[in-house]
Parts: sequence; C-alpha cells; structure tokens
Amino acid sequence: MSSPFEIIFKNTSFFLTILSWLVAQGVKITLGLLREKRFNFFWLLRTGGMPSAHSAAVVALAFSVGKETGFCSPLFALASIFALITMFDAQTWRRSIGAQARILNCIMEDIHQKKRIKEEQLRELVGHTPIEVFVGALIGVVIPLIFYK
Repeated sequence: MSSPFEIIFKNTSFFLTILSWLVAQGVKITLGLLREKRFNFFWLLRTGGMPSAHSAAVVALAFSVGKETGFCSPLFALASIFALITMFDAQTWRRSIGAQARILNCIMEDIHQKKRIKEEQLRELVGHTPIEVFVGALIGVVIPLIFYK
C-alpha cells in the first residue's frame, strides 16, 4: 500500500506544479545571490521578484492538466482561468499594495524623523511586474514540456 505522500507525488500535475514553483524560487534565489553576493533566508519566503513562482506554478498546473485531460477539457479550462486570474492578481492589485506600502513608509519616516511615532515599516515588494509574471509563466510551460517529451 502506498503512503499518502507517495500517492500525491504520483499525481503528475501536482508534481510538476511543485517542481515549477521550486525551479522559479531557485532562479529567484540564484539571482539574489549574484546580485547581493550573500544569502538571505527571507528569499525563500518572500513574494514578488524575478521570476514569479506563482505564475510558474499555475501555468505548470494548467499545462499539465491539459496534457493529462486534453486541452479541450473543462478541467483545462478551469485550470487556465485559475492561472490567468492568479497572474493578473500578481501584477495588479498586489503590485498596487506595494506602491501604497512605499508611500506609507515615506509618511512614517517623515513622522518618525519628527519624533511623533515609532512604527515598523511595511513590506513594499508584494507584487510582480509583467515581465516577472511572463518569465514565471515561461518556466511553468518549459518544466512540463521537458517532462512530457
């Protein structure tokens, strides 16, 4: 009898989704190491940055569901709509939240310099640029293509 862990990873769509997410996160960490010449544990957990791991995961899910069930199936349509909504969300409202955080941080810095308030700054990088989403989506197509050859 297979363990639940083995059963989950026998699910090709699930496995490729996780693998694509891990590859995108690995690229993000590698780029951070090259840019800053040091490792930052926060890179494992943060959102935003190049490439979008969210986009890689949802596109890999949609692509592998299409390969498994057919690109005309309702499941592929569902996975594709989910991917489009996730990628749109990553580059629109989450990015807007980052812009608002930058503005609020400037206001808080101004207030802090005048010794009126002490607050922690908000995280500013929460969304993705369109190119970050595109590169993440590209990873999400390439990983399943390699697997399904």
